[in-house]
Amino acid sequence: MSANGQNRHARTSRLARKLALAGVGAAVLALPLIGATTASAATPAAATTATTAATTYPDNLDGWIRESLDIMAQHGIPGTYEGIHRNIMRESSGNPLAINNWDINAINGTPSKGLLQVIDPTFQAYHVEGTSWDPYDPVANITAACNYAADRYGSMDNVFSAY
Repeated sequence: MSANGQNRHARTSRLARKLALAGVGAAVLALPLIGATTASAATPAAATTATTAATTYPDNLDGWIRESLDIMAQHGIPGTYEGIHRNIMRESSGNPLAINNWDINAINGTPSKGLLQVIDPTFQAYHVEGTSWDPYDPVANITAACNYAADRYGSMDNVFSAY
């Protein structure tokens, strides 16, 4: 490519990045300036950013499960709202700070913790990128437990007792 072509490409790329930051409307107005191919590439990025930023979850059991399901979907971890909710209610009654200080795990020094009563070694082994490393964090606890259940049972939906 000639030096002139490289400079034009660099200017076009900078313009496309600026338009992506400015939003879809600006990109559409600039189509004649940078060409349809470059503007089309910039437009989805702006739309995706706006969609991602708009996703919020309530700080309650429903929100924690829904956020976990979204993270699980990104990582290919199976599970449904119903299966997760059923297991949470059995394991912790929905208390993210629940701790089991009486079973064999507790006697051995690794009590089960959180919504889905995960022991620390299991939590660390099945932790999912993008979540907290705190086993009491509701979303991290649900997501790690579902990752473990998927590996061991195929899905959290297949768990009907202590696991």
